[in-house]
Amino acid sequence: MEKRTALVALAALGQETRLEIFRLLVKAGADGVPAGEIASRLNTVQNTTSTHLKTLTHAGLVRAQREGRVIRYYANMTGFRDLLAYLMEDCCNGAPELCRPVIEAVTCDC
Repeated sequence: MEKRTALVALAALGQETRLEIFRLLVKAGADGVPAGEIASRLNTVQNTTSTHLKTLTHAGLVRAQREGRVIRYYANMTGFRDLLAYLMEDCCNGAPELCRPVIEAVTCDC
């Protein structure tokens, strides 16, 4: 991952509602969540939620899939893993075993 891409992703997550949306989608896993339901669950306005989803999608942290008239959103775990890998790329001054607990904590089979 390039530094610019990491900065875009971190900026996207640096806003409270977008962070809540991303965490909601991570929790939903492979089922994803329809856009309208995201707004309902987080008690946000739909058009504002749509703007946040666009920002997260642009950052590579969310992906969308159209199902008829509904758009279902999913956390893009590959983008998220790439961000984590970038942040930990030079982990622990050449002693990556010190970072092993963090790596194991964020690793999942999703």
